Parts: sequence; C-alpha cells; structure tokens
Amino acid sequence: MSHPAAGTGAEPASESAAESAQAPTSGSPPRKVTIATAWLDGCSGCHMSFLDMDERLIALADCIDMVYSPLVDSKTLPDQVDVGILEGSISNEEDLHKAREFRQRCTLLVSLGDCAVNGNVPAMRNPFKLDAVIERAYRDNVEVNPQIPTEGVPRLLPVVQPIHGVVKVDIFVPGCPPRADAIHYVLSELIAGRTPDPSQVTRFGA
Repeated sequence: MSHPAAGTGAEPASESAAESAQAPTSGSPPRKVTIATAWLDGCSGCHMSFLDMDERLIALADCIDMVYSPLVDSKTLPDQVDVGILEGSISNEEDLHKAREFRQRCTLLVSLGDCAVNGNVPAMRNPFKLDAVIERAYRDNVEVNPQIPTEGVPRLLPVVQPIHGVVKVDIFVPGCPPRADAIHYVLSELIAGRTPDPSQVTRFGA
C-alpha cells in the first residue's frame, strides 16, 4: 500500500466535485456546502483543532451546513453529503463500516490527521498478534477482575489501517493534530469551489 504525501490523493478530487458543492439554482442564493465529520480510532484531537478555529467558525457557518458530526446534535448521516471528514484510523469493524458509509455518501472524502493518513499511534499494535495485544491490555495489566469485553464492543481488526487502506480518499490533511489554520484553509478552498493543496500548510506530526 503506497503512502500518500500531504495534500491530495493519488487520484485528486475533480474540480467539478468541489464546484458542485456550491452550485446554486437559478435565482437562489448559493447553497451551503454540506459537511459531515466523524472520528474513528483516535483521540478526538483533530476535532478539537477544528474547534480551535474559534471566531472563524462564525464566518464559516454562513457557508457550510454541518449535517453530521460529534460536534453537533445530528445523529444520522444523510444519504448525500458534499464533504466528509474522517479523523482516526481503521481499527475495528465499526470504523470500517463508518469509513465505507462516508465514502458512499460523500462527494469528497478528507483524511484529517496522522491517524487517518498513516495509522499513527493506533497502528503501533500492528507488529504484534491481535490475541497477544488483547491479553496484554485486558488481562496482564489488570489487577481487579481482569476480563476481555465481548458484549457491545466492535470486533477489532487484525491490522490497523489508515483511511485510504480501505476506501478512496480525495484529500489528505496530516498533523497530530493538524493546525486550525490548516483546517480553515482546506474548508475555505472547498467552499470557494477549489481543490485544496494541504501540503502548503501541513506537515506530519505537527
């Protein structure tokens, strides 16, 4: 599996896809760009960086409609979304389902942060067998009532993967977490109908 550079993917998002998010009907005001976000196996730090845009969020609110996100109260991912943003890696069956659902329903898919882009910290378990990792986490390091959870817990996958390991990604925004300025740049470019080049404002690990 090839590793993406910061910025657009190996198959860049088409201009028409970005422009479609803003195409107004005749005689009506420009339609807001619909955005959905989710965090998979990660620390939520990328979403916290999203909030660090501070007062710039107020200006963005005039141009975007956050239709699904842990940052808002919407609980159902719409059937059609302009931009999907995923934080975190693919570590369990729930992550895999969510990534595929976002890819199916979102015109553009953005990998936000190092966990989404390259697996980062969650992927540190990859050199070890899954059974050994589970035993170490839930039995060896627990002194009181050690047990492996089974009910209501998504099944772990044998190997942690970045988002592009399971679905096509259009835009990569690395960073741990990405700076608020980088996130603002990406959103501003998409709102303007352009395909952003995050390599100008991001770097891995910072």
